[in-house]
Amino acid sequence: MAALLYRLGRFSFHRRGRVLAAWMLLLAVLGGAALAFKGPSSSEFSMPGTESYRAMTTVERDFPQAGGATGTIVVAAPDGSTLTAERVAPIVAEAKAVPGVLAATDPFTSKAVSADGRYALVQVQFEAAKADLTAAQHEAYLKVGESADGLRVEHGGDAADGKAEGGATEALGVLVAAVVLVITFGSLAAAGMTLVNALIGVAAGMAGLYSLSSVVELNSAAPTVALMLGLAVGIDYSLFITSRYRQYLADGLEAREAAGRAVGTAGSAVVFAGITVVIALAGLSVVGIPFLTAMGLAAAATIAIAVLVALTLLPAVLGFAGDRVLHRRDRKEKSAAGREAFGFRWGRLVLRHRIPVLIAGLVGLGALALPVTDMRLALPDAGSQSQDSPQRQAYDLISEGFGAGFNGRLIAVVTGDDRAATTAAATEAGDVIKSVDGVLAVAPPQLNGAGTTALVPIIPQDGPDSAATERTVHAIRGAVSGIDGADVALTGATAVGIDVSEKLADALPVYLLLVVGLSVLLLMLVFRSILVPLKAAAGFLLTVGATFGVTVAVFQEGHLAGLVGLDTTGPLVSFLPVLLIGILFGLAMDYEVFLVSRMREDFVHGASPERAVVGGLGHNARVVTAAALIMISVFAGFMLAPDPVVKSIGFALAVGVFIDAFVVRMTLVPALMSLLGKAAWWLPRRLDRALPDLDIEGESLGGPAERQHLAA
Repeated sequence: MAALLYRLGRFSFHRRGRVLAAWMLLLAVLGGAALAFKGPSSSEFSMPGTESYRAMTTVERDFPQAGGATGTIVVAAPDGSTLTAERVAPIVAEAKAVPGVLAATDPFTSKAVSADGRYALVQVQFEAAKADLTAAQHEAYLKVGESADGLRVEHGGDAADGKAEGGATEALGVLVAAVVLVITFGSLAAAGMTLVNALIGVAAGMAGLYSLSSVVELNSAAPTVALMLGLAVGIDYSLFITSRYRQYLADGLEAREAAGRAVGTAGSAVVFAGITVVIALAGLSVVGIPFLTAMGLAAAATIAIAVLVALTLLPAVLGFAGDRVLHRRDRKEKSAAGREAFGFRWGRLVLRHRIPVLIAGLVGLGALALPVTDMRLALPDAGSQSQDSPQRQAYDLISEGFGAGFNGRLIAVVTGDDRAATTAAATEAGDVIKSVDGVLAVAPPQLNGAGTTALVPIIPQDGPDSAATERTVHAIRGAVSGIDGADVALTGATAVGIDVSEKLADALPVYLLLVVGLSVLLLMLVFRSILVPLKAAAGFLLTVGATFGVTVAVFQEGHLAGLVGLDTTGPLVSFLPVLLIGILFGLAMDYEVFLVSRMREDFVHGASPERAVVGGLGHNARVVTAAALIMISVFAGFMLAPDPVVKSIGFALAVGVFIDAFVVRMTLVPALMSLLGKAAWWLPRRLDRALPDLDIEGESLGGPAERQHLAA
């Protein structure tokens, strides 16, 4: 691998004009395709194969009028007064006049008025689906009731969800990354070149993703995750290769040769690290959840492009930058032999106290992981939105006037052979459901025109993300399973969320085992060792456990929630654990490869195990520290997003990278490697002969004679 990448680096450096032109042309083509074919994103979390999904499909088929977006306008009178039909009628009329509205129900006709007469619900039905609503329709809906004198009017439902708008979160992450790069390189040219190179890769990846969005349904979180990861790893991969290039220049190598060797050595590690991230993210498809599969594949494609950019465009840009990437300080370092980098001093300190370090690290990470035992998962709803959002305002007002259960309404879908059978079964289902603990009310059945399907609306006592509501859903399904003559299935946003969360929770152990097993096999190929892969997998499990624990403590239990701008606590979003495992696995392997590959390189060249550990940490600690800080800053930037889902993903990834890079890889790994000694590199002879030699360290590049042969 190293020899092939060495040639690629030299070619890209030499033919830099053509390489840059090719990438600019590709970026222009992808950008044009994105503008021409960009389709809408979806906020739906469907789960084929579940009861709620099958029932929802039946509703869409037999009640086509209910297929469009819906809205709920909440009207509240001041304390001491009540609503009347005359006071609410203008609001209903305004709702009916919104472009694309099929119907708006009078709450006094539908009996959607609270017992004290202070609150009323106006149900609004649009013709178009949520994804097809225009900005004008959205704005018109939110303006309904603005002139209602003396009444409070809030807007909820699908129609209240506006188009996602980009904020300053990405820009803040890029700004912090730029500062870290300038400090690391001591050169504006090197920092700017590295950053621009990564941004080009991200732009190409995002443009390609959007160009496919018209034929592939993407969840609204998929582009954000792809952008977050593509930006972080793109900067990191360019950082690793640029750092190695600068090192070779400082050692006196000619620029083209330095670029070739940098791509051949650091580039080999980048390829492996990128492959691990891609495989982990693409592996999300084994969970069998369409929106998660699309999210994983979108992010994996962005990572793959980031690797290609680092291997081809970066050496070309290095050719244009010349020796401006090399700061005067780098030339002085060779003569400053008496001054030792911090990484060497840190390595010796860790080795000197390796037993206390291991004990403290294991105990500390174990303590951080304790909240995981109380982790709850749910899909996001209006109650998890920021307190100043329209959806949250309507959610809170509904809970205040009608009870939390009105925000978690369920639907029993009854299908029969004819009108008589369906009516009888729906009536029986309603009577049975009324007796289930946790059910507040059951409305009369509503039949479709053919009389083959009936909808039985159900209002639980508790909110949609309550554990009590989850128990109620299971109790209802058990109670209606014995009804003869018809099929009864439970659906609604709350039931869908429960089904998705349970399926994801069931898939989590399988996916974790897949990722850990994969890490052991891949690292065995790279490091030709048994214990190093097992140690890496154990470290990854420590990272995941501690990260989950901290995230639960903040986002679910509310500890220090104000520091991240969180105004509402609740269950973690259902797909966060699976997504976090996939992403952190790849990132953890990045640091493992860059640190341990140098340890192995020193060891195979004759250094003692202890000196190899100190050398690996000393030579790479600065770059790994910069890479981790960049990733943390990019991920932390997303914590400023108002969307709590994006906020929780950014927080969890930032915490996970910090724990893995600084606690696990740069502290616990050196302590354990020194404790294992030569045994860390043991591999049975038969297995050694059977495994292919990937040459991550670039040993095949050899000395001048070998390099001249490869360059020929």
